[in-house]
Amino acid sequence: MSGDDASDARAAVAAWLAAELGRPVEVTAMARLGGGAIQENWALDVELEGVPEAWVLRTDAPSQVAVSWGKVEEFKILRVVHAAGLTVPRPIALCTEPSVWSRPFYVMTRHPGEARGRLLVRDLEVDRWGPPLVARLARELALLHRLDAPLESLAFIDLPDHPALARVAEYRGHLDELRIANPVLSLALDLLAARAPSTPRRTLIHADFRLGNVLVDAGELTAILDWEFAAFGDPLEDLGWFLGRFWRFGRWSAEAGGLASEQAFVEAYQQAAGVQVDTSALLYWQLMGTVRWAVIALQQAARHFVDGELSLELALTGAVLPQLEWDILDLVEALDGDR
Repeated sequence: MSGDDASDARAAVAAWLAAELGRPVEVTAMARLGGGAIQENWALDVELEGVPEAWVLRTDAPSQVAVSWGKVEEFKILRVVHAAGLTVPRPIALCTEPSVWSRPFYVMTRHPGEARGRLLVRDLEVDRWGPPLVARLARELALLHRLDAPLESLAFIDLPDHPALARVAEYRGHLDELRIANPVLSLALDLLAARAPSTPRRTLIHADFRLGNVLVDAGELTAILDWEFAAFGDPLEDLGWFLGRFWRFGRWSAEAGGLASEQAFVEAYQQAAGVQVDTSALLYWQLMGTVRWAVIALQQAARHFVDGELSLELALTGAVLPQLEWDILDLVEALDGDR
């Protein structure tokens, strides 16, 4: 964005915010934040009636994926989880007016912290603050999972009759679209279909709860981000995804995000949620999450090699497939070792 374009954008956003909030607003600075192939985030330095505020403008990147929510839906989800007391940015306002920005966007509060998992797990103090942070994250999930489906304010989210079988069908559909026959994934999906656990409760889930989507400042959680994949489903899907080997960033023995043990994470969740976690069902959802990540790796590789969207990041994502296949076979053996 050129200097003149940036100045025009700041003025347009400030005028819209002032009208929306009914208060004088000046956007003193606006800068694109790094990361996010699916989303665009812009840091806004704002003066609200002369008082400095730190906000974020969040909109879709041009390469938004079809399975993620648009900004109108994501804003509604953020309002629900903020009202429920989760540690998330405060939603401020939603804009769908193309004269202000070319795509719908919303504005929320900006929080300090680091989200990149590879940096967080290499912090010299991670052994000290990692376990308390994992316990905090478990409590946040327990709070989220109190939001039983359906919710009238989130009526746009489908409510699956059987969350596990719905995920199996979804991932099989993605593989069919890619025209890929992968024996390891086929084996895993067959097992997942045959061993699908019943879900006594369907709740709101984040569906991408991991390092990378949480902000951490000096070992403390400051915000849970990126609600564009939120769904109604089995609460254990969130736990299984967080425990995936691929989110440990090299600290393989610390099963909970490379920060602490699986036992510490599950015990903190059980205490906060007042439930007993079925270990077999949790292992099932770890396998489901690993299959999901393998499917995503194939999709990202196809964007680079088939669709011509040349990107080293996309190509390297595709390169993780052999390790994921190995992880899948380990999990298949653990879940159904007598086959």
